Amino acid sequence: MRKRYVYIDGVMYEKGTEPLPSLYIIPDIKPYQSMIDGRMITSRSQHREHLKANNCIEIGDQIPPVKPQPIPDVAPQQRKELIVRQFSSMSDHEVRQMIRRDVQNARWNSRKD
Repeated sequence: MRKRYVYIDGVMYEKGTEPLPSLYIIPDIKPYQSMIDGRMITSRSQHREHLKANNCIEIGDQIPPVKPQPIPDVAPQQRKELIVRQFSSMSDHEVRQMIRRDVQNARWNSRKD
């Protein structure tokens, strides 16, 4: 039977006999001064409590979810002006992105099984 080997840090081990990786304990956060009220925040639990007490959320590098805007109920004669206002408030990139999305939806929905 063939044996399999792995290299870890320049040392060869037979597969299944290699040392287990050690655990990594995440350290507590470094103290920082709150931009809201100037207090010093020294722990993760204090950080969470501070955010909750000030009705804040933590946003890293992820994109925040976009809340859909309610569709206004307008009379047919006002609909054209509303559409013109909505398009004029959008950037060129947003309009192209919207058109691309709608074209993809139309292609997907027009497929026949």
